[in-house]
Amino acid sequence: MALDPDAKAFLDLLASGGGPRIHEVPVTEARRLMEAMGALQGDGEAVREIADRAIPGPAGDVPVRIYWPAATDTRPLLVYLHGGGWVLGSPATHDGVCRALTNATGCVVISVDYRLAPEHPFPAAAEDSYAAVRWAADHAASLGADAGRLAVAGDSAGGNLAAVVSLMARDRGGPGLRMQILAYPVIDGRREYPSHAENAEGYLLTTDAMRWFWGHYVPRPADRAEPYASPIAAPDLSGLPPALVFTAEYDPLRDEGEAFARALEAAGVPTTLRRYDGQIHGFFTMTDTGAASRRALGEVAAALAAAFA
Repeated sequence: MALDPDAKAFLDLLASGGGPRIHEVPVTEARRLMEAMGALQGDGEAVREIADRAIPGPAGDVPVRIYWPAATDTRPLLVYLHGGGWVLGSPATHDGVCRALTNATGCVVISVDYRLAPEHPFPAAAEDSYAAVRWAADHAASLGADAGRLAVAGDSAGGNLAAVVSLMARDRGGPGLRMQILAYPVIDGRREYPSHAENAEGYLLTTDAMRWFWGHYVPRPADRAEPYASPIAAPDLSGLPPALVFTAEYDPLRDEGEAFARALEAAGVPTTLRRYDGQIHGFFTMTDTGAASRRALGEVAAALAAAFA
């Protein structure tokens, strides 16, 4: 399918700005560029309440941003893990998608500001994310939420972390998760897939950038075979929460995300795979500019409503 017009417009806007690519500059500058890209999404939707807090983590406090929907009855709870290659991003860069998720799903949404690489390499981000999910379950009542209706979601590297947290929750005795929502997730740092070559350049995320991200997060290639780094490497994927997996046609990560969906299904995990033809990496968070993002948000809302029923 041809490139989606919304995706092309976004790519053209980025190209008009010129300048270096994210993986060609120092990490501090790459983070500044990511924050600037997040600002392109505008102010986002209004929600009833937002609060920034700090929660206990394995190596000190972990900042989180909490969003409450308009409804004031006890709501489901969704922990969101932002993308950015484990090196970039924050609740601020993903504020728009978290606002949209809050309104679309009616969940209390907790966005986690986990530790970033290279200052904090693997498994820091994964352990912070798991700690946040445990905290959410333990403190749901104080948030006006229901710990029995808890799910986890993330995009890109955040999709990796959502899948990893699902493994950790199974392996470590909880908390119980009703669903994992993985938007174009990073799944496998061990090997190349055809889409890495097919979509290596020109579609926002590049294959070279992914190598740069892996090099910062898991510097030792041998460690990328660890299931909490590459969740598809887990010897047993059974017993995980149902999954909704989004992929994009023009994305280097397309094939590994789809391979993970097939592996989950083969392990008996109820799994829905949606490839968004014509789309690029990042489409899910383009809530102000992309019709595809709105369709995906509707799919998330429907999937969570079924999972929480």
